[in-house]
Amino acid sequence: MDQVFHLLGGGVGNLAAYLAAHVLLCLVPAFFIAGAMTALIPKASITRWLGRHAPTYVSYPAAAAAGSLLAVCSCTIVPLFGGIYRKGAGIGPAITFLFFAPAGNVMALAYTGSILGVEFAFARFLLCLLFGIGIGLLMATLFWRDDATHDAQTNTLFAERARVGPAATGLLLSMVALLIAGTLKLWPLTTTVATLNLPLGWAEAWQATLFRWVPFDAAKGEEGVTLQGSMLILLLLAIALTAWKGLEDIIEGPNRWTWATLGLTAATLLVAALRFTPQAGGLELAVTGRFFGVAVCLWAVWRCANALNADERQAWLWEAWRFVKQIFGLLVVGVFVVGVVRQLIRPEWIETLAGTNSLTANLVAVVFGVFMYFPTLVEVPVAKMFLDLGMHPGPLLAYLMADPELSLQSILMVMAVMGRPKTFAYVGWVALFGVVAGWLYGSWVDGMSVWRLTWGLVAFLAVLGALLRVLHRRQSAAVGA
Repeated sequence: MDQVFHLLGGGVGNLAAYLAAHVLLCLVPAFFIAGAMTALIPKASITRWLGRHAPTYVSYPAAAAAGSLLAVCSCTIVPLFGGIYRKGAGIGPAITFLFFAPAGNVMALAYTGSILGVEFAFARFLLCLLFGIGIGLLMATLFWRDDATHDAQTNTLFAERARVGPAATGLLLSMVALLIAGTLKLWPLTTTVATLNLPLGWAEAWQATLFRWVPFDAAKGEEGVTLQGSMLILLLLAIALTAWKGLEDIIEGPNRWTWATLGLTAATLLVAALRFTPQAGGLELAVTGRFFGVAVCLWAVWRCANALNADERQAWLWEAWRFVKQIFGLLVVGVFVVGVVRQLIRPEWIETLAGTNSLTANLVAVVFGVFMYFPTLVEVPVAKMFLDLGMHPGPLLAYLMADPELSLQSILMVMAVMGRPKTFAYVGWVALFGVVAGWLYGSWVDGMSVWRLTWGLVAFLAVLGALLRVLHRRQSAAVGA
């Protein structure tokens, strides 16, 4: 029974730490961005670059380029993926965007280079790009019937709009800026502008109580709940209580609960941008550059939202709320399960199971990445820890290909967007490509010549091309019949 309580405690602790540290400044803006993409962007604007009829040489590089600009984790990218997919993007380019953004974005690659070396970062970029496009092509070919049906449905839903208005453009840009201001760990966002010492004698004791209630082991990638985190959890609960009354019937018009929800959301983002440090006899409040960046972006969002007409504004809020209802519950379940499973995994298993560059070791690293999920950029120092513990560089790359893509919670969220068959196929392809990527890089580290490595990669791509050709022929035959 003690073991059961220990596992449940791990799940609850992981969930509390996740909600306190990672939902706010990345996932909350992502839901609003996804809602705006669905409600305010005409289908033609999406399908021009990412639609199923767009040229392959345009749509797939465009999807990868869009993903490279977003320093977001696998959970945050899912609402954005859902937004472009629902609006008419082909499943292939949308999948490439979903795959490439968490692992191949500029920030992740730069951080990988600084911690693990430029060589490792280049291998991560090249293989993520090639395999992300490859997975997208495979998904588009396998599910072309569903893609055609989906395209017809979006024609029905969104054919009436012809262009993006200036207010909608400003709103989207402001929210993207809000997402960037809240997530980038760069000067001047991280600099402390001013500090204020608050005479709150209970702060240090409350922090100690939180660490006692939610114990954590940093060696396993666990995070505790801070005093600031507990405040943010309470604010999230308040948002949840008001949102049901304020957004569920938003199409009929806003009410006082709507304004309470939006006000609490803005206040929560601002509190998350501050830094609280309990000290003996008080609490130090640090105002950072991030606080001012978030405040300016929120002001811009408010101004642009007011410039929308009432129908557009209500449609935006409804679509954002719809994404929250569709995805957030699965996210909570996934994070809880990951916390439970993490209690069963021991770091010392790393060297035993993934200390060599075998296919089995690379597969273990991929599976490990599913249940040892870390938020974006955090997976890089964790990977360095795994390397120090004895993980081979090949399986390490396989882990870094899987961890940002296949976290359990993101799998559940993707399933809510595009259904089980497509999700299972996507997971299978990512796992396969992750294993191959790790094995190729590990073979190069172990001394395989550049020529043999190049031929191995070419052979894999040739097999992929042949498979795509066969699937395309079957597709053409089915259309002809």
